[in-house]
Amino acid sequence: MKEREASSRELSHPGKKGKAGAQAAEVSGQALGRMVEAFTRLPGIGKKSAERLAFAILGMPPEEAFGIAQAILDLKNNSRYCTVCNNITEDEICGLCRDEKRDPSRICVVEEPSNILILEKTGIFRGRYHALMGSLSPLDGIGPEDLRIDGLMERLRAGGVKEVIIATNPTVKGETTALYLSKLIKPLGISVSRIAYGLPVGGDIEYADENTVLRALEGRREM
Repeated sequence: MKEREASSRELSHPGKKGKAGAQAAEVSGQALGRMVEAFTRLPGIGKKSAERLAFAILGMPPEEAFGIAQAILDLKNNSRYCTVCNNITEDEICGLCRDEKRDPSRICVVEEPSNILILEKTGIFRGRYHALMGSLSPLDGIGPEDLRIDGLMERLRAGGVKEVIIATNPTVKGETTALYLSKLIKPLGISVSRIAYGLPVGGDIEYADENTVLRALEGRREM
């Protein structure tokens, strides 16, 4: 949570990115400059991409541009976090948690709600989810109390869960979080597993780093 707050403060003072908007404003007007600056606040969007997007919107028919603006407002005004798993939803409880066809005995733990969408695209996992809303990072001052770990433990103590699949990212923060959760969950008599990481489909071992190859070997399975 503190990490996200820090990110918000950075966005409110864009620094170098703000120069892109100022330059566009000087050349093409304040409205375009504000649009360029707004786009640079999005992750992965640099100056050139922001300018292309701004000019693309400028060239759209009014109804299309208004539709984009309305979609943004609807997302901000109508979306919330599921009170059970923290997934993004427009209702108090998301559709995945309400789906009686899903297996309630298995919970897949992820860092962010966006990870749920990625896993669902595989069509393999048919259990339930729980988003932590981040990962442990002592150096950044993010501890267990800053994540939605208590909600997860309440679900597990309620009974009925046989396996927890930890799908945090393969980073130092993700591994730290996975280890911490494992120590909390195992005493409850619940099986804890970690998703395997390895070589991407179509990848070449020659260009893989040692850690990726190590994960691929550790996550091997019988053919």
